[in-house]
Amino acid sequence: MILYEYPFNERIRTYLRLEHLFLRLAELMSRSEPLDHHFALTTIFEVMDVGARADLKSDVLKDLDKQKQVLNGYRGNPAIAEGVLDKVIAQLDHCFTSLNGLTGKAGQSLTENDWLMSIRSRVGIPGGTCEFDLPAYYAWQHRDVSIRQADLQRWASTLAPLAESIHLLLKMLRDSGAPQKVVAVAGQFQQNLPQGRTFQLLRLALDPALQMIPEISGNRLMVSIRLMRHDADDRLHSSGEDGAFELTLCS
Repeated sequence: MILYEYPFNERIRTYLRLEHLFLRLAELMSRSEPLDHHFALTTIFEVMDVGARADLKSDVLKDLDKQKQVLNGYRGNPAIAEGVLDKVIAQLDHCFTSLNGLTGKAGQSLTENDWLMSIRSRVGIPGGTCEFDLPAYYAWQHRDVSIRQADLQRWASTLAPLAESIHLLLKMLRDSGAPQKVVAVAGQFQQNLPQGRTFQLLRLALDPALQMIPEISGNRLMVSIRLMRHDADDRLHSSGEDGAFELTLCS
């Protein structure tokens, strides 16, 4: 199944973008080629760009605290395993303390590294990191793989509290939804959302054998999904066929 996710607000949209970048960063750092490490470094810069939002850290801290308060409300409930509850609350406390202990925005300590910032200033220029532009960076790419990986780990560690917090919040959000099997009749599906509930994330699991692509739109009142096909002209066209998929609404 191919899993598609659609955020209902800008805050979750930012969380998903950061999660995407952190997963890419971890994958690239584990590899050994200089080109992979170049793109790992550019991914760190992308995280810094996304994390430059003034209220991002505050939003994450508020969400961690909100989740903790919600979970504390389950104490004494006979249907809840106290040991599991304590473990999750301890994870929330750890993330809150680690993130709160960071000064400034995501990766702010890296901005004091003139060498890294010289690379960052040229990454956005097509071909701007050639050896004649940045000879010191070119030399770094020829260092032993263990040295490059250690450097990347050191730089990425300044972003680790944010990565851990985003991962935990999104996991808890995804776990809040219950999947349902639905059918898009003639490629079209609409569903009114129940009043009194605020959904933050839609998840859609689609069988790749159908060769369909979902076009999702939604707001606090309803969701609309149109199934498309990628045809030989390299354009998306509406599918007139019925298509079954799994839909999960997370709040």
